[in-house]
Formats: sequence, structure tokens, C-alpha cells
Amino acid sequence: MHFSRIFKSSPHCASSPDGNLIATLSPTNISVRSVETLETIHSVKLSSKLGPPYALRWSPSSRRVLACFAEEIHVYSASAPGYHAVIRNPATPNLKPTFVQFGSSDTEVFMCSSYGLKFSIFDMATSRTVEISNPKFHQAAAASRGFVLRPGSAHLAILTRVAGKDIVSIHHPKTREVLRSWQPDTTDAQGLAWTPDGRWLVMWESAGQGHKILFYTSDGHLFKTWSGPSPVEAEDQHYELGAGVKVCQTSPDGARIAVCDHTRTVRVLDTKAATEAMRLDHPAAITPRETVQLALGRRLSILIREEQIWQEQIGTGQPGPSHSFSRATQAVSAPTRTSNGSTDAKPARTLSLFDASSSLLATTLEDWPSTLWVWDLASSELRAVLIFHGNVSAFSWHPTHREVLMVTCDGDSYAGLVFVWDPLSDGPRTVDFGGQLPETKVLGKPQVSWLDWTGDAAVLLLGDNRYHLMASLAESEDTGAPWQDAQRGDLTMTTGRDETHLSAPALDDFDEDLSGLDMSEVDDTFSFKKV
Repeated sequence: MHFSRIFKSSPHCASSPDGNLIATLSPTNISVRSVETLETIHSVKLSSKLGPPYALRWSPSSRRVLACFAEEIHVYSASAPGYHAVIRNPATPNLKPTFVQFGSSDTEVFMCSSYGLKFSIFDMATSRTVEISNPKFHQAAAASRGFVLRPGSAHLAILTRVAGKDIVSIHHPKTREVLRSWQPDTTDAQGLAWTPDGRWLVMWESAGQGHKILFYTSDGHLFKTWSGPSPVEAEDQHYELGAGVKVCQTSPDGARIAVCDHTRTVRVLDTKAATEAMRLDHPAAITPRETVQLALGRRLSILIREEQIWQEQIGTGQPGPSHSFSRATQAVSAPTRTSNGSTDAKPARTLSLFDASSSLLATTLEDWPSTLWVWDLASSELRAVLIFHGNVSAFSWHPTHREVLMVTCDGDSYAGLVFVWDPLSDGPRTVDFGGQLPETKVLGKPQVSWLDWTGDAAVLLLGDNRYHLMASLAESEDTGAPWQDAQRGDLTMTTGRDETHLSAPALDDFDEDLSGLDMSEVDDTFSFKKV
């Protein structure tokens, strides 16, 4: 594992979908940096009248970036000057957008206005706007559950609510005209999603309404409704009396759907038949088992993978505590929920995510918030259990590398720490990026994401409100990093100096706007009008 040099950034810093560029949005400018050279290749100066920025987004092709402000949305070319589009906020004055992102192409932008008044679709190629009233979900954390683009065809499905009734509509991929709309058999639907193959449109009911997942065909016809498991076993006798679906997650290959509810069991559905295929029961007591490799002849062997239990160990030392993991050799119990007398403790969440190969499923449960479970779906058995001292705040699989998992935990003691696990490693690895920052600590909220580049090694984009850096998980420093050809002594295009050797005050003083780059001004700018 090794790190890149640090570079100045902001709370709005994101890598491009192709993993080649990193954009940073500040109140004064947008800078785009090359991952390979770590140099700023393009910079856009922003007007001080725009106010504070709210969001930074990349287009699907990685050719454009979007900066969202209270009254305007600005779209720029990511690598060269010459393109600049302005979208005026059509909502009432003083109502800032709550959610914004690119649509199916570089010329389409989606926006939700405050209080869920409108879902606006802006077409920058034709200067047209389509507005959909009463989107059911409009807040940043929930808006993505209320609309979804069909893979391949880019048909838009959106969930709205009018007069206390849920309504689903499917819109044309180009004009966004309504092709079909209907009222689903739901009281309070909590989300919808296309399966990755585009075959099914899946919708799930509120947990308070019992178990109900509806499967619709691509043209909006109801195929089947899953109403929970059949009460065959004793523990399922009164299943219908409990709370329903909390989490509904589709696998990348579209073959399975993981369903989490109020119990300690995760149901995995087969999407082709819309029926339950397996159940994953989370045990209160976990017994470790060894991994055994059986040789069958000279060149053939079978690897039997059994569950491994890894427990976090926190040691004392200088400059601070160290985090490592030891493998349990005896049965252990997952720690239950504890508030430790703190009123600021974040509520535990039930989550589930498939890895890129759809062969592993990672889960967390509210009952055991500091424990993460990794399931092997081929055998329906546990592959590993990771037990932390703090509650798991988030986790994500690498988008393209199979079986590589990233985990973060709540609490000040975990600021600047990321844990990475894969089946072939000797337990989770600790990535202490906070110690790499100028002040050896994280300022503000830590930011952690995968860099989806095409190389062999997995790469993380890490940082805080002021600085960012990258970390390669490759063992050798000579291979496996996109920035390996960038020398520490190279001069950056923004300052004419190597930022790596600058002290923290020096980094604070330099202004990326004062560079010799061509700053793109307002070219090809237009505003949208409703039609």
C-alpha cells in the first residue's frame, strides 16, 4: 500500500466515472486534476455572485462537470475551455435545489426543488425543460430511490404521490414524454429500481405495511408480487405480523435481490422467478472454521472456504492508537447495540450490498451495528465476519474489482481511518490517511470513495475539507498506481511548485486561480425556458 502526494481540495471533490480525472469545486473556481500526473489540467473561474456551492457532479462520459448553486446550475467542459451552459433554477426564489445530477447523457440534467414541488429535466441540446410535479422523494439522501433510468434504453421511471396515492410513470428516453403511468397496489411505496438487465422494474412497500415487493415488466405490467416467505417453519408462523421490507438491493448481474427486514434473516430472491432462493440467518454466536485446500492430483485442487472471524484490536503508542485485527479461534458473540450514555450516537442501520461479481453479499444489522457479515452466495454460508469497536457507518465494494470491500466506522477515533478487506488478505487492512495529511488529522467530515480506474490495483480517493490524496492497495510501490510515473519533483501547473514539499500554511496561502492557465469564460451560455 502506498499514497500519492497530497493536493489542495474542498468538501466538493469527486473522481470522474472513468477514473482518469479528479474535480474540485470551491467558491472561487473549479479545478480538474489528472490522476496520472497529479497536475491541474483545466481550471474555471467562478463569479463571486454565485454564492456557496451545493454540489459537484460528473457527466456519464467524464467530459463535463456540473456545479450547483442556489439559483443556478453551471455545466462546463472538464478538460478544455469552450463550453459553458447555465440552468436557471425554475423554483420559487430562495428555494435551493435539494438534489441534482446528470441524466442519461452529458446534455441532460435532473433536479429536485425544495419541498418536493417539482422534478425538473433539463435538455441542454434543445434548451427544453420537462417538469414533473410532486416527486415522492426529493431530499438528497432519498431522491435516488424515487427515480431510476433503465439500463440500456435510458427510459425514466419515477415515483410521485398525488392526493395520498402513489403513481409510477415511465418516460421516453429522448423526449421524456409519458409513455405509461399507473397506480401501484401500494399504500406507501419506499422506492423503485430497474434490475441491471432492464428486465424488471422492482418496487417495494413501506415496512409498516408488511412484506410486499412488486415486479413489473419493462412496459409497466405487473408480473408478480412477493409477499414474504411462506410460513412453513416455526419461526415464520407470525411473519406477516412483523415489520416489512427495510432494504431491497439488486445484484450487479441482475440475478438476485437481497431483502432485509426487522428480523436477523436476509432473504435472497431469484429475479427470474420472483421467488425466495435462499435465506441467510445471522447467528448470535459465531464459530470460526478453517480454510482447507484439498489436493486432487498434481494440478487440481479444491479450496473450501469457511468463515473467518476478525476482531479489531486497538493498541496504544506514538503518535496515536494503532488499529489491527486478530483472527478468533473460539466462538464469539457479536456486540449488541450500546449508546454508551451518548445522546449524539447515530442510529444503527440495516444495510446489504453485493460485490462486483455478485458472488458475495455484505450485510450489517441494527441489532449488531459494529459487526459486518460477508456471505458466500454460492454456498449460502458465511465467508467472513468483521467485528469492530465502533459502529459501522458505511461500507462499499469496489465497483469493478471483485471481492474488495471498504469499511468506515463512527466516532472521532476513526476519523482518517479506512479498513479494506478481501478474501485473500490476512484480515482487514487499516488505511490511516489522516496521518498523511499536513496536520496529521482530519478537518471536517472525512471523504472516502473508490477511484474506478482501469488498472490492476484498487485505488482509494481520500481526504477532508481541505486536502485529498490517493492510496493504492498494491503491495509494490513500483506497480499498481495510476500516478506512478508522476515524480515528486515535478512542478504542478497550478503553482509552479511541488505541493508535496509545501508546509500546511504554504498550502493555505496559494491560490489556484492565480495560474497561467486559460480560464474558460462564459462561452455558449444559455438559459432554459419552460415550454
